[in-house]
Order: sequence, then C-alpha cells, then structure tokens
Amino acid sequence: MAAPEFLIVGRLRRAHGVRGELIVDPITDTPAEVFAAGRRVFIGTADGDPPADGASLTIEQSRPFKRSFLVRFQGLSDRDQAERMRDRFLLLAAEERTPPASGEAYYHELVGMQVELASGARVGEVAAYYDLPHGLLLEVARGEGTGVVMLPFREEFVRELQRERRRIVIDPPEGLLE
Repeated sequence: MAAPEFLIVGRLRRAHGVRGELIVDPITDTPAEVFAAGRRVFIGTADGDPPADGASLTIEQSRPFKRSFLVRFQGLSDRDQAERMRDRFLLLAAEERTPPASGEAYYHELVGMQVELASGARVGEVAAYYDLPHGLLLEVARGEGTGVVMLPFREEFVRELQRERRRIVIDPPEGLLE
C-alpha cells in the first residue's frame, strides 16, 4: 500500500464573522501544530485528492473555538470569499506531518490491518472505518462468507496496534464477535 501524498487534516465548515475567518473542524489529533500561523494547506476532496491546479492557502492565524478552530487564511479578507470555501477539506503534504507515535496509525492505514485476539486467534481484516460522533468504528471482515463485525476502536477493546506489522490486537467484550 503506497502512502498518500496528502493527508486530510480538517474540514471547512462555514464563514464566521465578516473578516474572512472560517470555522474548521480538525481531523487530526495535533490541531495546534497543523493550524499554526504560516502553515500551507491545500483545498481537497473527501478522498484526500488535492486540487488539479495545486492551489494552496497559508494560515494567517488560528485559535480554538468550541470544539473547532477559527482560522484566517492569507488572501481571504471577507465573508463572501470565506463562504465560497464552505464544506471543503483541508489537506497537508504527508511529509510535513509528524509521524504517528508507537501504537498509533493514520486512519487510511487501518484498512487491511489484521485483527487478532490477545490469544493470537484471527478475527479478520479491517475492511473500512467510520469516523462517527461517538468515536471510530472498524468494519472487520471475518473471512469468506462469514460476514463482518463492527468493532468500536476504544482503549478498553483495542489492546495493541502494531503499525509496522499491520496488526491490531483486541480484547472484545463477550458476545461482540458473535
């Protein structure tokens, strides 16, 4: 699996005020680093595809706002300009991101990882993931004709994530895998 050139780091929700600020929902666990003044980001698609023309925006300033960030970009100076950016995704060049720590992975890396019990018994392979308001949910394909199981990606169930070995070790509650 080839690493993507860009990573999705935020979603532009809507304009805020009259001076071109936007409310940005972070899609990163390091938003203060990602939305720092001077950082260059790209407007892209929900699939992480950058614009064909390579256009980018530079962050002028940002600050936390409720569970989001208020961000002002260079060149966007009024509400109308900001409003045209609504519901787009912000991308960051992958080489500019701090690599995940031990036991962490980027979302796109989860697909294809093997899921096992602590005993070593195979559960299946991550087929998809869903970033829901209550947390990340993994769709684990059990194998030929045996269906799928939906696994909450929570600390109490996921015991270990081995990024290099592409392996997730779980300890699910009784009945979850049935």
